[in-house]
Amino acid sequence: MTAPGFARHFDACNRHDPAAFAPLFIGGRVYGYVTRELAQLLPAETKTFIPLNDGIALDPRCETFDTRSAALAEATQFLSQRRNDKLRHEQYAVVKNWGDEPVAQIDRVAVPWFGVRAWGVHVNGYVRKPDGIHMWIGERAKDRPASPGKLDNIIGGGQPIGLTAEENLCKEAYEEAGVAKELAISAQLATTMNYTVDYKGGLRRDTLFIYDLELPASFTPVNTDGEVAAFHLMPVEEVAAIVRDTDRFKFNCNLVIIDFLMRHGYFLPGDDEYEKLRRWLAG
Repeated sequence: MTAPGFARHFDACNRHDPAAFAPLFIGGRVYGYVTRELAQLLPAETKTFIPLNDGIALDPRCETFDTRSAALAEATQFLSQRRNDKLRHEQYAVVKNWGDEPVAQIDRVAVPWFGVRAWGVHVNGYVRKPDGIHMWIGERAKDRPASPGKLDNIIGGGQPIGLTAEENLCKEAYEEAGVAKELAISAQLATTMNYTVDYKGGLRRDTLFIYDLELPASFTPVNTDGEVAAFHLMPVEEVAAIVRDTDRFKFNCNLVIIDFLMRHGYFLPGDDEYEKLRRWLAG
Protein backbone atom coordinates (compact mmCIF):
# COMPACT_ATOMS: atom_id res chain seq x y z
CA MET A 1 0.00 0.00 0.00
CA THR A 2 1.24 3.51 -0.85
CA ALA A 3 2.27 5.57 2.18
CA PRO A 4 0.28 8.82 2.02
CA GLY A 5 1.89 12.22 1.65
CA PHE A 6 2.81 14.90 -0.86
CA ALA A 7 6.55 15.32 -0.30
CA ARG A 8 7.24 11.70 -1.26
CA HIS A 9 6.64 12.65 -4.89
CA PHE A 10 9.54 15.11 -4.84
CA ASP A 11 11.75 12.42 -3.32
CA ALA A 12 10.66 9.95 -6.00
CA CYS A 13 11.42 12.44 -8.80
CA ASN A 14 14.94 13.10 -7.52
CA ARG A 15 16.05 9.55 -6.80
CA HIS A 16 19.36 8.75 -8.50
CA ASP A 17 22.94 7.83 -7.69
CA PRO A 18 25.38 10.27 -9.36
CA ALA A 19 28.19 7.73 -8.99
CA ALA A 20 26.29 5.32 -11.26
CA PHE A 21 26.62 7.68 -14.25
CA ALA A 22 29.52 8.87 -16.36
CA PRO A 23 29.74 12.24 -18.14
CA LEU A 24 29.04 12.57 -21.86
CA PHE A 25 31.29 15.12 -23.57
CA ILE A 26 30.50 16.88 -26.82
CA GLY A 27 33.03 19.38 -28.08
CA GLY A 28 34.88 19.29 -24.78
CA ARG A 29 31.83 20.14 -22.64
CA VAL A 30 29.55 17.89 -20.59
CA TYR A 31 26.10 17.64 -22.14
CA GLY A 32 24.74 14.50 -20.52
CA TYR A 33 25.35 11.45 -18.36
CA VAL A 34 25.28 7.77 -19.31
CA THR A 35 25.27 4.65 -17.18
CA ARG A 36 28.65 3.07 -16.49
CA GLU A 37 27.54 0.12 -18.60
CA LEU A 38 26.78 2.37 -21.56
CA ALA A 39 30.10 4.18 -21.12
CA GLN A 40 31.78 0.83 -21.78
CA LEU A 41 29.40 -0.36 -24.47
CA LEU A 42 29.25 2.62 -26.84
CA PRO A 43 33.00 2.99 -27.56
CA ALA A 44 33.22 -0.78 -28.09
CA GLU A 45 30.15 -1.16 -30.30
CA THR A 46 30.01 2.12 -32.26
CA LYS A 47 32.54 4.17 -34.21
CA THR A 48 31.31 7.49 -32.90
CA PHE A 49 32.26 7.46 -29.19
CA ILE A 50 35.60 7.37 -27.43
CA PRO A 51 36.58 7.07 -23.76
CA LEU A 52 37.44 10.40 -22.16
CA ASN A 53 38.46 11.09 -18.57
CA ASP A 54 35.88 9.28 -16.44
CA GLY A 55 33.29 9.19 -19.20
CA ILE A 56 32.83 9.12 -22.95
CA ALA A 57 32.94 11.69 -25.72
CA LEU A 58 31.40 12.02 -29.12
CA ASP A 59 34.19 11.56 -31.67
CA PRO A 60 35.88 14.99 -31.97
CA ARG A 61 35.74 14.65 -35.75
CA CYS A 62 32.01 15.25 -35.38
CA GLU A 63 32.31 19.02 -35.36
CA THR A 64 28.99 20.21 -36.80
CA PHE A 65 25.34 20.00 -35.82
CA ASP A 66 24.68 17.57 -38.69
CA THR A 67 27.62 15.22 -38.01
CA ARG A 68 26.92 15.15 -34.27
CA SER A 69 23.22 14.50 -34.87
CA ALA A 70 24.05 11.70 -37.30
CA ALA A 71 26.41 10.10 -34.76
CA LEU A 72 23.77 10.26 -32.02
CA ALA A 73 21.16 8.87 -34.42
CA GLU A 74 23.41 5.90 -35.24
CA ALA A 75 23.98 5.16 -31.55
CA THR A 76 20.27 5.62 -30.81
CA GLN A 77 19.32 3.14 -33.54
CA PHE A 78 21.77 0.63 -32.07
CA LEU A 79 20.39 1.07 -28.56
CA SER A 80 16.78 1.04 -29.79
CA GLN A 81 17.30 -2.40 -31.29
CA ARG A 82 19.26 -3.64 -28.29
CA ARG A 83 16.62 -2.45 -25.82
CA ASN A 84 13.62 -3.22 -28.04
CA ASP A 85 12.36 0.33 -27.55
CA LYS A 86 11.04 2.04 -30.66
CA LEU A 87 12.15 5.44 -31.88
CA ARG A 88 9.68 8.26 -31.24
CA HIS A 89 10.62 10.20 -34.41
CA GLU A 90 10.49 13.44 -32.46
CA GLN A 91 13.74 15.36 -32.18
CA TYR A 92 14.94 17.19 -29.06
CA ALA A 93 17.70 19.78 -28.92
CA VAL A 94 21.00 18.92 -27.25
CA VAL A 95 21.89 22.04 -25.24
CA LYS A 96 23.29 22.85 -21.82
CA ASN A 97 20.97 25.75 -21.10
CA TRP A 98 17.60 26.92 -22.39
CA GLY A 99 18.09 29.27 -25.32
CA ASP A 100 21.55 27.97 -26.28
CA GLU A 101 22.29 27.12 -29.89
CA PRO A 102 21.83 23.32 -30.15
CA VAL A 103 25.01 21.32 -30.74
CA ALA A 104 22.94 18.39 -32.03
CA GLN A 105 19.49 16.84 -32.00
CA ILE A 106 18.42 13.48 -30.62
CA ASP A 107 15.37 11.24 -30.81
CA ARG A 108 13.11 11.63 -27.81
CA VAL A 109 13.43 7.98 -26.79
CA ALA A 110 17.19 8.40 -26.28
CA VAL A 111 17.08 11.53 -24.14
CA PRO A 112 17.35 9.60 -20.83
CA TRP A 113 19.79 7.08 -22.32
CA PHE A 114 22.26 9.91 -22.88
CA GLY A 115 21.09 11.94 -19.88
CA VAL A 116 20.80 15.19 -21.81
CA ARG A 117 18.65 17.94 -20.35
CA ALA A 118 15.09 18.09 -21.66
CA TRP A 119 12.33 20.65 -21.32
CA GLY A 120 8.57 20.35 -21.37
CA VAL A 121 5.34 22.30 -20.88
CA HIS A 122 2.68 21.30 -18.35
CA VAL A 123 -0.61 23.08 -17.84
CA ASN A 124 -2.96 23.15 -14.86
CA GLY A 125 -6.36 23.63 -16.50
CA TYR A 126 -8.91 24.80 -13.98
CA VAL A 127 -12.44 26.20 -13.67
CA ARG A 128 -13.78 28.45 -10.94
CA LYS A 129 -17.19 27.35 -9.67
CA PRO A 130 -19.36 28.66 -6.82
CA ASP A 131 -18.11 25.78 -4.65
CA GLY A 132 -14.44 26.38 -5.45
CA ILE A 133 -11.76 25.45 -7.98
CA HIS A 134 -12.15 22.37 -10.15
CA MET A 135 -9.35 20.91 -12.29
CA TRP A 136 -9.56 19.18 -15.65
CA ILE A 137 -7.60 15.92 -15.41
CA GLY A 138 -6.67 13.70 -18.32
CA GLU A 139 -6.61 9.92 -18.24
CA ARG A 140 -3.88 8.60 -20.52
CA ALA A 141 -4.73 5.97 -23.11
CA LYS A 142 -3.66 2.46 -22.20
CA ASP A 143 -1.63 2.04 -25.40
CA ARG A 144 0.81 4.87 -24.57
CA PRO A 145 4.50 3.85 -24.32
CA ALA A 146 4.86 6.09 -21.25
CA SER A 147 2.61 5.83 -18.19
CA PRO A 148 -0.34 4.06 -19.87
CA GLY A 149 -3.63 4.56 -18.06
CA LYS A 150 -2.19 7.08 -15.59
CA LEU A 151 -3.86 10.38 -14.75
CA ASP A 152 -2.28 13.46 -16.30
CA ASN A 153 -2.45 17.25 -16.50
CA ILE A 154 -4.92 18.52 -19.06
CA ILE A 155 -1.97 19.50 -21.29
CA GLY A 156 1.62 18.35 -21.14
CA GLY A 157 4.40 17.51 -23.53
CA GLY A 158 8.11 17.50 -24.17
CA GLN A 159 9.85 20.32 -25.98
CA PRO A 160 10.82 19.41 -29.57
CA ILE A 161 13.59 21.24 -31.35
CA GLY A 162 12.63 24.28 -33.38
CA LEU A 163 9.68 25.49 -31.31
CA THR A 164 9.44 28.12 -28.61
CA ALA A 165 7.80 27.11 -25.33
CA GLU A 166 4.74 29.16 -26.29
CA GLU A 167 4.50 27.50 -29.71
CA ASN A 168 4.81 24.10 -28.10
CA LEU A 169 2.15 25.01 -25.54
CA CYS A 170 -0.29 25.90 -28.32
CA LYS A 171 0.55 22.74 -30.26
CA GLU A 172 0.09 20.48 -27.26
CA ALA A 173 -3.04 22.33 -26.13
CA TYR A 174 -4.80 21.59 -29.40
CA GLU A 175 -3.49 18.02 -29.80
CA GLU A 176 -4.21 16.89 -26.27
CA ALA A 177 -7.30 18.86 -25.28
CA GLY A 178 -8.70 20.64 -28.34
CA VAL A 179 -7.83 24.04 -26.86
CA ALA A 180 -7.77 26.70 -29.57
CA LYS A 181 -4.72 28.94 -29.84
CA GLU A 182 -6.75 31.99 -28.83
CA LEU A 183 -7.51 30.33 -25.49
CA ALA A 184 -4.16 28.59 -25.05
CA ILE A 185 -2.18 31.84 -25.22
CA SER A 186 -4.06 33.11 -22.19
CA ALA A 187 -2.21 30.53 -20.08
CA GLN A 188 0.04 32.15 -17.48
CA LEU A 189 3.57 30.89 -16.91
CA ALA A 190 3.64 30.27 -13.16
CA THR A 191 7.07 28.77 -12.54
CA THR A 192 9.77 26.40 -13.77
CA MET A 193 10.73 23.19 -12.02
CA ASN A 194 13.75 20.88 -12.28
CA TYR A 195 14.20 17.26 -11.31
CA THR A 196 16.76 14.52 -11.95
CA VAL A 197 15.71 10.89 -11.67
CA ASP A 198 17.03 7.47 -12.56
CA TYR A 199 14.56 6.41 -15.24
CA LYS A 200 14.40 3.05 -17.02
CA GLY A 201 18.12 2.54 -17.22
CA GLY A 202 18.94 6.17 -17.90
CA LEU A 203 18.80 9.61 -16.36
CA ARG A 204 15.99 12.12 -16.82
CA ARG A 205 17.16 15.69 -16.26
CA ASP A 206 13.99 17.64 -16.89
CA THR A 207 12.93 21.25 -16.65
CA LEU A 208 9.19 21.88 -16.73
CA PHE A 209 7.55 25.14 -17.73
CA ILE A 210 4.41 25.15 -15.60
CA TYR A 211 1.39 27.16 -16.74
CA ASP A 212 -2.02 27.89 -15.24
CA LEU A 213 -4.92 28.10 -17.68
CA GLU A 214 -8.28 29.28 -16.37
CA LEU A 215 -10.98 27.78 -18.56
CA PRO A 216 -14.58 28.88 -19.04
CA ALA A 217 -17.24 26.73 -17.41
CA SER A 218 -18.64 25.95 -20.85
CA PHE A 219 -15.38 24.41 -22.10
CA THR A 220 -14.98 20.63 -22.39
CA PRO A 221 -11.61 19.27 -23.53
CA VAL A 222 -11.48 16.89 -26.50
CA ASN A 223 -8.38 14.88 -27.33
CA THR A 224 -7.25 14.87 -30.97
CA ASP A 225 -4.05 12.77 -31.00
CA GLY A 226 -5.07 9.57 -29.21
CA GLU A 227 -2.95 10.21 -26.12
CA VAL A 228 -5.86 10.82 -23.74
CA ALA A 229 -8.68 8.33 -23.28
CA ALA A 230 -10.91 10.55 -21.12
CA PHE A 231 -11.07 13.81 -19.22
CA HIS A 232 -12.48 14.32 -15.73
CA LEU A 233 -13.45 17.61 -14.05
CA MET A 234 -12.66 17.19 -10.36
CA PRO A 235 -12.87 19.44 -7.29
CA VAL A 236 -9.37 20.47 -6.32
CA GLU A 237 -9.77 18.66 -2.99
CA GLU A 238 -10.37 15.38 -4.83
CA VAL A 239 -7.30 15.94 -7.01
CA ALA A 240 -5.22 16.69 -3.91
CA ALA A 241 -6.42 13.51 -2.21
CA ILE A 242 -5.43 11.40 -5.22
CA VAL A 243 -1.96 12.95 -5.23
CA ARG A 244 -1.59 12.54 -1.47
CA ASP A 245 -2.88 8.98 -1.14
CA THR A 246 -2.11 7.22 -4.43
CA ASP A 247 0.27 6.95 -7.37
CA ARG A 248 -2.46 7.25 -9.99
CA PHE A 249 -0.88 10.30 -11.63
CA LYS A 250 2.01 10.15 -14.09
CA PHE A 251 5.02 10.72 -11.85
CA ASN A 252 5.96 14.30 -12.79
CA CYS A 253 2.34 15.51 -12.88
CA ASN A 254 2.23 15.15 -9.10
CA LEU A 255 4.84 17.91 -8.80
CA VAL A 256 2.93 20.20 -11.16
CA ILE A 257 -0.28 19.79 -9.18
CA ILE A 258 1.42 20.23 -5.80
CA ASP A 259 2.87 23.51 -7.04
CA PHE A 260 -0.62 24.61 -8.13
CA LEU A 261 -2.06 23.65 -4.74
CA MET A 262 0.61 25.62 -2.92
CA ARG A 263 0.11 28.74 -5.03
CA HIS A 264 -3.66 28.60 -4.65
CA GLY A 265 -3.63 28.35 -0.86
CA TYR A 266 -4.41 24.67 -0.39
CA PHE A 267 -1.40 24.29 1.95
CA LEU A 268 -1.13 26.60 4.95
CA PRO A 269 1.66 27.24 7.47
CA GLY A 270 1.33 24.66 10.18
CA ASP A 271 0.24 21.87 7.86
CA ASP A 272 2.35 18.75 8.35
CA GLU A 273 4.30 19.01 5.09
CA TYR A 274 4.05 22.75 4.46
CA GLU A 275 7.65 23.69 5.24
CA LYS A 276 9.19 20.79 3.34
CA LEU A 277 7.03 21.51 0.28
CA ARG A 278 7.70 25.24 0.47
CA ARG A 279 11.47 24.68 0.58
CA TRP A 280 11.39 22.22 -2.30
CA LEU A 281 9.24 24.47 -4.49
CA ALA A 282 11.48 27.44 -3.71
CA GLY A 283 14.37 25.52 -5.22
